[in-house]
Amino acid sequence: MPRPRKWKRVCSLPESDLFGPLVQDVHEREIVVMSVEEFESIRLIDQEGLTQDESAARMNVARGTVQRLYSEARAKLAESLVNGSVLKIDGGDYQLYSDPESRRGCGQCSRNRCGRRTKE
Repeated sequence: MPRPRKWKRVCSLPESDLFGPLVQDVHEREIVVMSVEEFESIRLIDQEGLTQDESAARMNVARGTVQRLYSEARAKLAESLVNGSVLKIDGGDYQLYSDPESRRGCGQCSRNRCGRRTKE
């Protein structure tokens, strides 16, 4: 029996979930799919400036998991940029990081991102 997948904590969903060239129809381009937790690893490490250890603590996973997510996310970003593919952020094993009692998130994000958008 395979090991159960662990939920990764994510501060909030991205404002936009589709990125790509503006000159062509999205349906005519190859689509590269990045998971929400891969997006979160890029956000924490590159935008927030956290280390992999700090990011792992925020996401409630091991540092090796964050390292793998970050590496996969960077490869997908590079593929999308170099080949002009559409990048779609969708899916994954994640749980939004929020406190339903007080309607607050982790309280540690820049620009108060926590809980800004929920999946419908």
